[in-house]
Amino acid sequence: MTPLARLADGSNALARRLAARAAAWVARGRRRDLTGWRAVLGCWARLSLLAFGLYLLWRLVRAVPQLMWLATGAWTALAWRAGRPRPAPAEEPAPAPREDVREATLTWIRQQIGDRQGVHLRTLLRHAQLHGMFEGMDVAEFRGHLQRWNIPVHRGVKVAGVPTWGVRLKDLDDAPSPAAAEGASTEAPTAA
Repeated sequence: MTPLARLADGSNALARRLAARAAAWVARGRRRDLTGWRAVLGCWARLSLLAFGLYLLWRLVRAVPQLMWLATGAWTALAWRAGRPRPAPAEEPAPAPREDVREATLTWIRQQIGDRQGVHLRTLLRHAQLHGMFEGMDVAEFRGHLQRWNIPVHRGVKVAGVPTWGVRLKDLDDAPSPAAAEGASTEAPTAA
């Protein structure tokens, strides 16, 4: 990877990360205990603060243009760091998951769902990380981990009115074990 490509990839990743964090921060301003326009007043207030902060930054750079050199250097260093090449994944197949661990995982997910219809993956991951599991893993990696265990994961799981990636309670009962799914895919079809 050339240095220019590394900077470009890192700058793209950095911009996406900052935009996602800003959007998440604004979204956290929504009040769940209110409905209608009052519920989103916090989002509008946070969006206004963000816009005001960008305006102040612009005014500061206009007043002291030398700060742009500092900002450019900081962005370049962060982009270089974010653009470092990731090691290629190992080619060896993942070991087959143990059935007892899978059942314990399903039980844990059912506990997290409780009396609701489902649970978001970010909620599951946050709970697991609070208890020292899956540290350093993001939601996409966690989703892949659950899918390797044949735990059904869906995109539009709606909990508290918000649809995103999650696990539905009704799908947990029908989830085949990894050994059963693997055995079904390797069996040769029989002619009738």
